[in-house]
Amino acid sequence: MPNTQPFGISCKGGLNTNLNEFEILAAPGSAVVLKNYEVDPDGGYRRINGYVNYGDVRADLNPVDVKINGLQVYADGVLITAGNKVYFSYILNDVPQYLEINQTTDSHHEVAFTDYAAGTSEHTTALTAYVSQGKGNFSVFSDNVENGRVVICDGVNKPLLITVKGSGAYANRTIQVKEITVSGAVAPAVGTVHSGSLIVGGGSDAKNTVYVSTANNVTSFTGSVGATEFITDDEIVGIKSFRDDVIIFCKNSIFKLVNILDANNIAVLPITKNVGCLSEGSIQEIGGDLLFLAPDGIRTIAGTARIGDVELSSVSRQIQALVSILASEIDLHNVSSCVIRSKSQYRLFYSKDSETTLDSRGIIGTLTPNGFEWSQTAGIKAYALTSDFDNSGIERKYHGDDKGFIYHHDQGAFFHQLNNATPQVLTPSNINAIYETPNFDFGDLGTRKTLEYLRLSLTPEASATVKMKVTFNSNDINTPQPLIYEFPTTSKGGLFGTAKFNISLFGTGANTIMKTFLDGSGYTASFQIFTENQDTPYTINGLYINYAPSSRR
Repeated sequence: MPNTQPFGISCKGGLNTNLNEFEILAAPGSAVVLKNYEVDPDGGYRRINGYVNYGDVRADLNPVDVKINGLQVYADGVLITAGNKVYFSYILNDVPQYLEINQTTDSHHEVAFTDYAAGTSEHTTALTAYVSQGKGNFSVFSDNVENGRVVICDGVNKPLLITVKGSGAYANRTIQVKEITVSGAVAPAVGTVHSGSLIVGGGSDAKNTVYVSTANNVTSFTGSVGATEFITDDEIVGIKSFRDDVIIFCKNSIFKLVNILDANNIAVLPITKNVGCLSEGSIQEIGGDLLFLAPDGIRTIAGTARIGDVELSSVSRQIQALVSILASEIDLHNVSSCVIRSKSQYRLFYSKDSETTLDSRGIIGTLTPNGFEWSQTAGIKAYALTSDFDNSGIERKYHGDDKGFIYHHDQGAFFHQLNNATPQVLTPSNINAIYETPNFDFGDLGTRKTLEYLRLSLTPEASATVKMKVTFNSNDINTPQPLIYEFPTTSKGGLFGTAKFNISLFGTGANTIMKTFLDGSGYTASFQIFTENQDTPYTINGLYINYAPSSRR
């Protein structure tokens, strides 16, 4: 009987669709499929959380199936743009409350709401809705005001300045809403607040124009101090404040607005004329850099040691094939993104109007000491997405779909689907998670190997039941393939002082190592770990395979 040999891998490196079958063997911990898992910064691949229903605005809108165009965590609540309305919402006694705030009947479009009927969306001043509304772009800034202020641009209506003071029930809050006139009826699509000025642009009325408000006054675009405008030679996609400058993302180029407080030296300078941004919805700041979706991948704008200098880098080489497909079809997709700070994650979701929720896809990039490591999602239709800290320092995350529903993002253990009832209601659905290894040759492609057993290192967060598929010789039709293996259900190890009865498994550690005997042989073998259920998340730490070399061909 030939001597057996060990082969072990640690799950690290994330999804890699860019390397061929031989090159990826140099990174055995990488995955060729990593769907609905996330790279854990501390090591391993963790099955992602689900999402929990927050509420919906369907009863207030016609038609009820309306896209959530924008979301923004703000003032211990969330701003929602949907259909032709803007809402401020928060939770009262476990029930979401909504207040329509997008316009008023006041001739100056400004009013302070101070008297509300608790638990309803009504108030003492009548509102008039927009005729239509575009994708919501939010700029949050302090302005030395409790909760700060928010400016919303949508490319259809004039910018809206929203100020919510106070906390708790509506009766304890003061809400001010003011329409900002930039230049006549111009309705910019994107904007940011930088050094006290509002910088806006883009949209059908201002495709190539950047408008800058007066110093320390986001509502005034006329005057001798600061107010100005610039014409770019490319269509504006996004505007973001970055360190001392303002970055202007265009379709085929990137500029920076410098010296914004110096009327004599304020200028728009080119960063590059060869790289542009495909979607404003992809722009986020993480790790001190700006990330955005470019035609050749996900790139960063990073500051350098030289004052005023920036550099462009690509951070998505491992998933270039995926990003290239998205880039080629960008006009067909709705794109949204956010940063989950507690996980050092950049999340980008994209979906077509014609796709179901199950077909909607996303990309998760986790910032590790080795750079970004990636995975995919399927089953989250995030038309709008937001993540930020509330006034208590708790990170709140929400996403909205194309049916008028808002969800607590990255919570719970399952997804949701609308059923076929009348009216339709949300029902829980399974999370289909797949991790697939490369085709291992175990160091010698010319030798047949007989697999004897496998040990799987798993860290469950409560209980987990996982399955495994082993594929020999790249699923060659002439090679017998074994049946699917199912590991016994395992539970979280019990630690003194924290273990819970009927949840934790006493007598075990935090990590579980499960063993199963294997059948079959081949020159290469790949391993697919998968679940399709509503169990709590778990982390795959690594695999250990014992095999016996046999004949050479």
